[in-house]
Amino acid sequence: MPQSPPLRIGYVPEHFSTPLHFARTHFSAKFTLHPFPSGTGHMITSLSANEIDIGIGLTEAWVSGLAKAETEDRPAPYALVGTYVESPLRWAISTGGSRKDIGVNADPGEWVKELRGRKMGVSRVGSGSYVMGFVVADKMGWLTTAAAAAAVGGAEEERRQQQPFEVVPLQTFEKLREGVNSEGGAAGAADFFMWEHFTSKRYFDNGEIRKIGEILTPWPSWHVVAKPELVGDERLEEFFTLVDQGVVWFAGHGDEAVEYISTELDYSKEDAEEWMRTVQFAKEVKGVRRSVVDETLTVLKKAGVVEEGVKGEEMMKIRRKEPGLLIALTGS
Repeated sequence: MPQSPPLRIGYVPEHFSTPLHFARTHFSAKFTLHPFPSGTGHMITSLSANEIDIGIGLTEAWVSGLAKAETEDRPAPYALVGTYVESPLRWAISTGGSRKDIGVNADPGEWVKELRGRKMGVSRVGSGSYVMGFVVADKMGWLTTAAAAAAVGGAEEERRQQQPFEVVPLQTFEKLREGVNSEGGAAGAADFFMWEHFTSKRYFDNGEIRKIGEILTPWPSWHVVAKPELVGDERLEEFFTLVDQGVVWFAGHGDEAVEYISTELDYSKEDAEEWMRTVQFAKEVKGVRRSVVDETLTVLKKAGVVEEGVKGEEMMKIRRKEPGLLIALTGS
């Protein structure tokens, strides 16, 4: 019988990927790693194209993509199968380092008002950087019913008139930084964008971009998805075990983690140490809590990113109902 090929794992090459690196280097993991610097939205596209088997990405983007498939009454190319990071994600809101036309008011209650009607840079429509912009807009009360409808699929003219921001897809973190620093109304320029705080911090420190605010996700930040047909596959079970081992190694070898993050990734030693004091990886990767999906859907519906009728029943293929109790949902 021919041997099954190794699983192809999509991931974002940031500090959160450190346990994956340890799984590969210390536990002889046989899966292959495929970096997606542009984020979770790109992984969704690659899962649809059968270019990867598993993705580790942002909760809000996975749930938003699954909700879109449910709304369009089509099979989703992936399902939620695991929990990777339990702590929330700290999203920084950034603009160009030398810009004086946005975010100069010292009162946090005032600067956020300046975002309305501006150009919001995102990696891709449907990505975490897109979704969280509408979470901010909802918190500010900018989402009318019409605007919410436009966010999830209204007519193009209605979308343009009703959305709280003009959305500008720029693909990568590098292009987002370039976009907010464009001058003279250059094509593709953005006024602000949202990206993870510690990934952005090096560029705050060197003056390339300027932080004008932040927001935390109201849900655990990173989840694991897989092609639905992989549920029950021994390779998926092995993957869960190896990532659990990588997380344990990460927790017990802080100096090695800091060394890796500060030399192989784009972070200073000080930022790596500060981040490690805030992050909480899941002790057991396998399984997803239904409450997390429900809470995420509630916020995304209120923000107008997901339609009201979405129920989310089929989003999870491995459900964690209680600590340590796992249910595999097959045949659906």
